[in-house]
Amino acid sequence: MPDTYPPSNLAAIDAAHHLHPFADMKKLNAEGARIIQRGEGVYIFDNHGRKYLDGFAGLWCVNIGYGRREIADAATRQMNELPYYNTFFGTTSTPATLLAQKVTSHAGERFNHIFFTGSGSEANDTWFRMARVYWSAVGNPSKKVVISRRNGYHGSTVAGASLGGMKYMHEQGDLPIPGIVHIGQPYWYCEGGDLTPDEFGLKVARELEAKIDELGEENVAAFVAEPVQGAAGVIIPPETYWPEIGRICKARNILLVTDEVICGFGRLGAWFGHQYFGVEPDLAPIAKGLSSGYLPIGGVLVSDRIADVLINDVGDFNHGFTYSGHPVCAAAALENLRIIEEERLVERVRDDIGPYFGRAWAALAEHDLAGEAVSIGLMGGLQLTAEKSTRTRYAKPDQVGALVRNHALANGLVLRATGDRMLASPPLVISHAEVDEMARITRLALDLAWKELKS
Repeated sequence: MPDTYPPSNLAAIDAAHHLHPFADMKKLNAEGARIIQRGEGVYIFDNHGRKYLDGFAGLWCVNIGYGRREIADAATRQMNELPYYNTFFGTTSTPATLLAQKVTSHAGERFNHIFFTGSGSEANDTWFRMARVYWSAVGNPSKKVVISRRNGYHGSTVAGASLGGMKYMHEQGDLPIPGIVHIGQPYWYCEGGDLTPDEFGLKVARELEAKIDELGEENVAAFVAEPVQGAAGVIIPPETYWPEIGRICKARNILLVTDEVICGFGRLGAWFGHQYFGVEPDLAPIAKGLSSGYLPIGGVLVSDRIADVLINDVGDFNHGFTYSGHPVCAAAALENLRIIEEERLVERVRDDIGPYFGRAWAALAEHDLAGEAVSIGLMGGLQLTAEKSTRTRYAKPDQVGALVRNHALANGLVLRATGDRMLASPPLVISHAEVDEMARITRLALDLAWKELKS
């Protein structure tokens, strides 16, 4: 294929026919899309032969790194045996059945069931409907409203984008849909003012209780949040935040939903984010690390509280997808989880590479352009600032972040910029030397951007 289509031809074909997600297509077509040809370990290579350290693991998902032949072999075996069958009409497949058992074995005592989807966005649509069906079945049909957070991200389907709190997404398509409201986020650096992080964590958490009072407890179905906000900029909540959220949800009888699409499968040094923070959710959407992105698959972890009602009281739950529990995707996910277990990648993030990455990332806070450099497991957020002492931001944050990102890319490192905050999320298999390489190139990108900004 590469020999048949030279790089310039592929870029032209892409511009003529391919609409990209979250892209200004006029601008992208003028510049030409970057075509990634192959991956190996933590590196990707474009069709010009340029090599990049993928400091973002694709989209937070390539946990076991690129080029794992075991996944390809597992998918090939399953494709030769049974390439597809659905899970409707009382049927299933061996991989889907075994994957349900395997995932729930790592999710904690309260989670013994899973509903499979094709993506994280579908998973968020699924629990949203499931929560309303649950409350109706137990005699509380008025409990329909879901509370989410500003600047949260839960996918880009209609329900997912509505649950998310990204204003620029709501501006397209008349979102959010009715029945979804938003409260503040635990973003201390830019919103904490003179409060300590712990004080701010409690303050923001208690916005949930105030919103429940405003709406009426009898009308609120659930609260949803990412354990750590991903797309917003790797915003790690203060230590006081999650315990208070958990207390409020229990006291006020609303379901707690932790969006584990990014945080699940070892990224924080625990199998799931709710385990890291010690909270007990009722529902938890998953995806990304479930297959390390090798094939599309997602799902919703369903607590016994919800599953018992769905099984015994609801009858038909009229929801599902053609590719729910797709046998080839499930086979790939099973092999991915075997690798994570066998190589002890969750423990490695917790005990070794996570702390090593944390120290290297934290050292970047010394840079004149950096306000804070925080990390958790193998997730890092680097806040850019115009003035360290006052936490003052640049007037055009998107441009500053893009400047650093582009300098990093030009020097062989993929980072993500969310406004003026740099994001890192490398594969869980990254080595110490590769972390050092990430830190070195990030510092170089900061140096080059700083020079431009000063001039």
